This record gives sequence, structure tokens and C-alpha cells, in this order.
Amino acid sequence: MSPQPTTDKNELDEQFDNLRLELRRGVVVLAVLSQMDTARYGYNLIQRLAERGLDVEEGTLYPLLRRLEKQGLLESEWEIGEARPRKYYRISPLGRKVLEALTAEWLHTIEVMHLILYGEKNV
Repeated sequence: MSPQPTTDKNELDEQFDNLRLELRRGVVVLAVLSQMDTARYGYNLIQRLAERGLDVEEGTLYPLLRRLEKQGLLESEWEIGEARPRKYYRISPLGRKVLEALTAEWLHTIEVMHLILYGEKNV
């Protein structure tokens, strides 16, 4: 009789954390785009996502906002009226079209994964 393989809890946690990060990457893009109908600055967006259960770190969000702007999915403008200047982002017309397509794809993915995981068609 061969001994049962032991799984170190730290190894399990590390594997889970890595895979969870991988899973969240695309979800964060969808979440950010979905919240940009109203012009928002980075910290405000972090708070809004956290209120809805999605914690996003500043080191993840700010590079993502710059990348989405560079891709033409977000537009930005500086507002100087506050104690310090803030860069506000808003979804662009192209970003809105991409958001619609990503949302449809997300809903389809949920349906497919529900079928795969639970064997039922209805979500």
C-alpha cells in the first residue's frame, strides 16, 4: 500500500491564489468598464468596486486604467478644482461597444460553466 500524497497547506494556498489571480484578470477589465458611465478617478473606482465585493489594488487598477485609455476604451480629463489635480476616466464609444460584447461573452461563459460544473442548463 503506497502512502497517501500529502499536500502542504501553503502549497495549496499558493496554487489557489495563483489560479484565482488568473481567473480575476479578465473579470477586472469587465468590472472596470461596467462602472465608467460616470466619470471616475482611480480611488473612487476602487471604493465603488469594493462596495460591490471586488477588491482591486491600486497597483492593479492604475496601470489598467492607463492601458484601457491607450486602447481607446476609456477617455480621460484632468480636473484641477480639488486640493490636488485628479484624472477622471469615462468609457468611450468604442469602450461601450467592447463592454456590450464582453458582457454577452461573460453571460455565455457563466452559462457554459454552470452546465460543465453542475450539469444543468438553467442558471
